[in-house]
Amino acid sequence: MERLVTDFTGRGLTVSTVKHAHHTFDVDHEGRDSYRHRAAGAQEVLLCSGNRWALMHELRDESEPPLTELLAKLTPVDLVLIEGFKTESHAKLECHRAETGKPLLARDDASIMAVASDVALDLDRPVLGLDDTKAVAAFILEKVGLS
Repeated sequence: MERLVTDFTGRGLTVSTVKHAHHTFDVDHEGRDSYRHRAAGAQEVLLCSGNRWALMHELRDESEPPLTELLAKLTPVDLVLIEGFKTESHAKLECHRAETGKPLLARDDASIMAVASDVALDLDRPVLGLDDTKAVAAFILEKVGLS
């Protein structure tokens, strides 16, 4: 993903990313004021410095928001790259590594537009080299009309 972001930003595009985590994560750490504010019950904590800002929102008893709701929170950019959210209906590019032994999702998911793989695959859609980020970037730019 990092190489793709570099390729796109090197072309002058503004890019944002959304990453789904399958585990609990923290962007701040115990002992920090922001951590204590969240632990005390704050619904949202916004951190800001001269370099960046970050907004943390505690779900507490709320359900995880759908991807469309999360995307609406982003500042408009040329391209948003999404990692994860494989059950959502947006257009996808599947990354497949044979050594993981995981089944190929593209065979049963029409929202997967192409597969980037480290092995040859017989599919009804494009198969790109997993490490060929230039080809992957070109495919994405063509699909979203930015080529």
